[in-house]
Amino acid sequence: MRRKLFAAVLAVAATAALTACGSGDDPNVLKIGTEGTYSPFSFQDGGKLTGYDIDVAEAVAGKLGRTVEFVQAPWDSLFAGLESKRFDLVANQVSVNPERSQKYSLSQPYTTSDGVIVTKSDNSAITGLPNLPGKTCAQSVTSNWNKVAEGAGCKVEGVPGFVEAITLLKQGRVDATVNDNLAYNEYVKTKNDTSVKIAGKTGETTKQAFAARKDDQALTDQINKALDELRADGTLAKISDKYFGVDVSK
Repeated sequence: MRRKLFAAVLAVAATAALTACGSGDDPNVLKIGTEGTYSPFSFQDGGKLTGYDIDVAEAVAGKLGRTVEFVQAPWDSLFAGLESKRFDLVANQVSVNPERSQKYSLSQPYTTSDGVIVTKSDNSAITGLPNLPGKTCAQSVTSNWNKVAEGAGCKVEGVPGFVEAITLLKQGRVDATVNDNLAYNEYVKTKNDTSVKIAGKTGETTKQAFAARKDDQALTDQINKALDELRADGTLAKISDKYFGVDVSK
């Protein structure tokens, strides 16, 4: 009898402990994973996390009546963090493609951009995707642009992000990097760097969205409603103009 009573007490205690652990999650807080190193979308400015994706995410959270807690992580680990429930959402220019749409619950797009091939300014051998076979491209291996580079026949050198790709490019360790025209334009504007150029376009227009877990469609539905409202009241256009001078949210 004592053994049964003791086992019952342990069971109740274990249940209480599990409940206590779970109750630490505040439903009013929206945890969002982001790089924090991808200007102008998610980056540090004077020790403060800022950027286009950050502003849009905060505006969305405001519509949902929730506060935001950003969790910074390298791009290649953001989706692992999402799947392990370290955060509820990824806000880091997640390009919409069939593979991601099947694996994650993606919101409606809030950015539209074009793919470009970036080389050193004195490189005249690369003008488009047909010139990439046999060349080496610096890419984040889990990014949409990595697939474009690999699909064009470029050998990929894996890097954490765009800044590292540009560094390898300027050092002459790679021939090119394929990325977003908005990221390139911001880099050149901020750094006033004339040593790199857009050598060609990929011919692809991509759309970027928030990514939630596949089983969290309810959150995605709420985000879509918030994005509709932010687009209608001009907030998205205002945030876009702040960072790009044009409306890239359409």
